[in-house]
Amino acid sequence: MVKSYFRIKETVESGRSYYREKLSAERLQRVYEIASPRVRQYLQGEIDFVLDRMKPEDSVLELGCGYGRVLDRLAEKSRHVFGIDNSPANVEMCLNRHQGRPPYGLALMDARELGFGSGSFDMVACIQNGISAFKVEPLDLIKEALRVTRKGGLVLFSSYAELFWPERLKWFRRQAEEGLLGRINEEKTGKGVIVCEDGFKATTFSRNDFADLVRGLGLLTTITEWDQSSLFCEIKK
Repeated sequence: MVKSYFRIKETVESGRSYYREKLSAERLQRVYEIASPRVRQYLQGEIDFVLDRMKPEDSVLELGCGYGRVLDRLAEKSRHVFGIDNSPANVEMCLNRHQGRPPYGLALMDARELGFGSGSFDMVACIQNGISAFKVEPLDLIKEALRVTRKGGLVLFSSYAELFWPERLKWFRRQAEEGLLGRINEEKTGKGVIVCEDGFKATTFSRNDFADLVRGLGLLTTITEWDQSSLFCEIKK
């Protein structure tokens, strides 16, 4: 286990973040508690995919770490794991869960402006459709992740597989029923996009979307469908 530490780098942001303001900490935890067995399989599969590509000596960064659900597992394998999130409530909950001493580094930080030097990590991971949830220019997000990745390192982004749509939609409807999300606008929801009446909108990146996004980077990229649940874009720096 690495010695945990906490560092804050809070940046000024314009607009509101749904996940930061409305769906963080205990409310975010509830999202996972109400997941069906098939959704739990998807969630575990994403973690397994990342773990399979990690080495014990790696230094790993997770973007959008929430309250530490995934970080807890990553820290079991790698020598140094760091998580960043833009929600103070998530960071506080993570610290409280570990009595102020999580087995990984943790920071309040904007994924678009990471407070790390270039080439700081062997792997940067942003899973469970974070590339959509962050509501930022996706190419900027990828380029910043690549900046802090060492030469020869790996950057991972994931979205939902097309075949997972029925289970995903049922899960989001359950979240809406619990009051975690606004009521789903059924007329505007479909083809990988979920729209709620309170302004929440979740999109999806297809295989072609990922391919178009990374085409100009000039880096080896692999796009993999995993367990008919996830679509992973792996970029080798």
